[in-house]
Amino acid sequence: MTTFVDIFCGAGGLSLGLVKAGWTPLLALDHWGDAVATYNRNFGDHPCLNRDVSTVTAEELKHLVKRCDWVVGGPPCQGFSTVGRRKREDPRNRLVFEFARVVDILQPTNFLIENVIGLRDMNFVEEVESFFQRRGYQVSTMVIRSADYGVPQLRQRIFFVGSRQGVQFTAPSPSHAPAEYVSVLDAIGDLPPLEPGSWMSSYTSAAMTPYQKKLRRGARELQGHQASRHPAHLVKAISYIPDGGNRRHIPSHLQPRSGFHNSYSRLHSRSPAVAVTQNMGKPSATRCVHPQQNRGLTAREGARLQGFPDTFHFTGGMTSQRLQIANAVSPILAEAMGRHLARQATQTLLAAE
Repeated sequence: MTTFVDIFCGAGGLSLGLVKAGWTPLLALDHWGDAVATYNRNFGDHPCLNRDVSTVTAEELKHLVKRCDWVVGGPPCQGFSTVGRRKREDPRNRLVFEFARVVDILQPTNFLIENVIGLRDMNFVEEVESFFQRRGYQVSTMVIRSADYGVPQLRQRIFFVGSRQGVQFTAPSPSHAPAEYVSVLDAIGDLPPLEPGSWMSSYTSAAMTPYQKKLRRGARELQGHQASRHPAHLVKAISYIPDGGNRRHIPSHLQPRSGFHNSYSRLHSRSPAVAVTQNMGKPSATRCVHPQQNRGLTAREGARLQGFPDTFHFTGGMTSQRLQIANAVSPILAEAMGRHLARQATQTLLAAE
């Protein structure tokens, strides 16, 4: 049995994937009420605390967790992000070292940190690696593209995997070649069509692809499938954009006055999404217009593109739900990582005997 503690757990994407890989969660923690409520709603068999990790004492942690094999988590990453103005001195970056404090207290055999690719661009890799090496961990760093593991999204993430047993962890072999990537339509094509401002809580068609069948399994209702309202002139403007097209297809008299080059762009139905962001419901955000309908994405469509099953329900308002989904680790990617890392750890133990 592989046990773990999830710090900065968010809504629980990483935990869900690791559980599906056969790992056993002992404790989760985040300082975000809606995300903690979502986590507890979908798990409920172990404690998830709504706490600022810096306020949790060593005595509390040791009381809650006697021992664990892994400490995992995705420390808040806004300061590392490639979007906007990055600052190495951003105080949110220091939360990586709060994660390290938990590792120091619990002394797990291994740890796993997930973060945005911008961390690599800011030369934090060497800092993080040396920080844990001084604590006796062999650190392996890997950059992984979600689509290579069956997630309908091209998002890349960086992982740091540490071992006190000297294991040189590697990334799992991709399960999907580019020609086999799960597309946007493969992921959300079965969900009921919506007009801006409308919602549906039941399915109106059968699942059509293996991915849809997998994510619908066991679901009795459709949660979070609610479209944002858009003004009539915006709906008309984006109606000119073809599948996979962008704002250049909008007539000049309807061109929005603001936005970036990749704003007001449709997802390509036959390709994976680029990346799911918290603004998935806004056509003015980065490539998040539905490939065939004149609106932004719903929270459930975003969850599908992240790999959350339809049985996983999110709490809070729509804005909060979208943020929880965008910030999460894809459960599908987490499952692939969990199976591979557990296998490597076991093989090392067997070889040492």
